[in-house]
Amino acid sequence: MTAKVAVLAPQVADQIAAGEVVERPASVVKELVENALDAGARAIRVEMEDGGKTLIRVSDDGEGMSRVDAELALSRHATSKIRDATDLIGVATFGFRGEALPAIASVARFELETSPDGRSGTRIRVVGGKREAVEDAVRQRGTTVTVRALFFNTPARRKFLRAQATETRAVVEALSVLALTRPDIAFTLTSDDRALLDVPPADGPLERLAALWGSEVVDTLLPVAHCEGPLEVRGFAQRPAQARPAGRKGYVFVRGRPIRDPFIVRAAEAGYRSTLAPGDRPSLVLFLDLPGDAVDVNVHPAKLEVRFREKFFVEKVVEEAVRRALGPLVAAAPLGAGDSGLGDRVSWNGVAVPLDLFAADSRPPSPEPRAPSLLQVFDTYILFQTAQGIAIVDQHSAHERVLYETVMRQLTGDGAPAQRLLLPLTLQFAPPELDAIDSHRELLGRVGYEIEPFSGRAVVVHTAPNPHPRFDAARCLQELVADLAGGRSGGGGLANRLERFGAMFACRAAIKAGQHLELAEMRDLVGRLLTASLPAHDVHGRPTIVQLPKGELERRFGRS
Repeated sequence: MTAKVAVLAPQVADQIAAGEVVERPASVVKELVENALDAGARAIRVEMEDGGKTLIRVSDDGEGMSRVDAELALSRHATSKIRDATDLIGVATFGFRGEALPAIASVARFELETSPDGRSGTRIRVVGGKREAVEDAVRQRGTTVTVRALFFNTPARRKFLRAQATETRAVVEALSVLALTRPDIAFTLTSDDRALLDVPPADGPLERLAALWGSEVVDTLLPVAHCEGPLEVRGFAQRPAQARPAGRKGYVFVRGRPIRDPFIVRAAEAGYRSTLAPGDRPSLVLFLDLPGDAVDVNVHPAKLEVRFREKFFVEKVVEEAVRRALGPLVAAAPLGAGDSGLGDRVSWNGVAVPLDLFAADSRPPSPEPRAPSLLQVFDTYILFQTAQGIAIVDQHSAHERVLYETVMRQLTGDGAPAQRLLLPLTLQFAPPELDAIDSHRELLGRVGYEIEPFSGRAVVVHTAPNPHPRFDAARCLQELVADLAGGRSGGGGLANRLERFGAMFACRAAIKAGQHLELAEMRDLVGRLLTASLPAHDVHGRPTIVQLPKGELERRFGRS
């Protein structure tokens, strides 16, 4: 009887392995550049033609290989990175599986040229997995791998490659991600003799980001730095006001390794809760560092995924890290060139003044320092001087942020103090609005509205909140109920019913644009804004405060 099970021929097994590791030209570039990084390269050059379909060449100045190591490197499961299973715990190198080189060589015309010392060198040529030549070569210390005619012997797979422009973009993306992992290394990429990427060694991630993305995008980023237990989260998160529905860049690195993890990205976006406009998604670059035994990096053939020992802890810390980054007033939108945070003090007559002097009941113990002067313009914006320039506050957005944070404490606590009306309000609502009142009665009560049915479509309102002197209790309730009945959300990224309700109430109850404020009211509003947990943006993602740096004023007036 003929056996149904057979051991695959080595060439077939290699091509199957290639299918796991080599999906497209960008996969080849990723594997070869990771090898160069592990070899200690200080400069890596990538050349390609026809989107990598015709030619890929990766050259480095790393440690190179002896002839023995070069020949072994083209054998399946051969690696210099690990020796036994215990080495997989905490492995810190990019490549360790020992499959990339033989897998690539099995589906291309492949050449490896390497030298460990700049004197003796080796050149190995492989065609479709068959070794054709091993010979001496002369080259400087390092390694060059040339891959021609990718998938020439597997036409079905070659047919699935995309257009040249698409494959080229994928290579640029793959190399850019790796360039983010090592700012200290130079990377260049040419396509059909045209330079697409040329980044010299940088002092740090921000300088490398500026080289890759441009200074305009980098100016919208905020630093992320948070440590909890064994996990440290660093990186950058985009200001909510600059987030857009399309064009976001989201990168996560674990122990220096780029990974794909939608749950980590989702946790980071949860840190933006109540600050994003609906549909907007911020750009993120996050570096997670934790002990090697807390993460398994050996769960994906191309090492693009990891498994955390405490997944929910990691997600919680990432969310908190982003939320903390958005908290300081450095998250306020800059106006004009440059950017600076308000810090915890502002300048008044050249004297640094604590921000708590903005409080309406603050009384400085001596004539200096005094609380900074506030100016309302267009009955909408509040201006004051800071140590770095001029701050401009949108009174409605600012009060919306302040009220939202207050209301969320009330909704999860004992509720808000309510004002009993001398003359109860009698209001008419449509049937869907009456249903909304009934289903949200407890929440309405927690913000201060005591409502009972009257007759037909009428209700009686006995108590109401009093968030500011110009508050219109009837109008606010009518608009809030209309929002609830229409299913409208108060802001993007709001995760639960309480937050949506709180955002709606804050929007409807806040001081409006066009309302004149007395000095004490302005001072109280600004003081409360500056002490909010997320002061820089309202619940719709709009900035509450923008800054005009002193340097920009001097530039416009020709003083710089």
